[in-house]
Amino acid sequence: MKKVSFKGFTLIEVMITVVIIGILAAIAYPSYTSFIAKSGRSEGVAAVMRVSNLQEQYYMDNRIFTEDMTKLGMSSEPFLTENGYYSVDSVGTTTYTITATAKGRQATLDTTCATITLTAAGVKGPSKECWK
Repeated sequence: MKKVSFKGFTLIEVMITVVIIGILAAIAYPSYTSFIAKSGRSEGVAAVMRVSNLQEQYYMDNRIFTEDMTKLGMSSEPFLTENGYYSVDSVGTTTYTITATAKGRQATLDTTCATITLTAAGVKGPSKECWK
């Protein structure tokens, strides 16, 4: 009699592979979404810092801060960041508070830093984690 040999994978081997891939995905997906949220947050922080610098320049020229973002050279009121992750607005004329508010998917991914603030005194909010 001839011995017949089969090539391929057994069902057990395939199921073990699927379980291993599932475990790796369960570990990797939360890290991935956290990374995406932090990368979007950097756009909000950069926009707040940009508006802060423009406010300081405006103050040097006019001896008052402005609430009108178009006077700072921004395209709209409130100003939307390049990718649209945040809308940025500034309030106050003798002092200012700049607030970046998360929009769309960024708001759902990054609930801890849904708003990023900076005052004229340099107080950053809501936490240090949002400014990393």
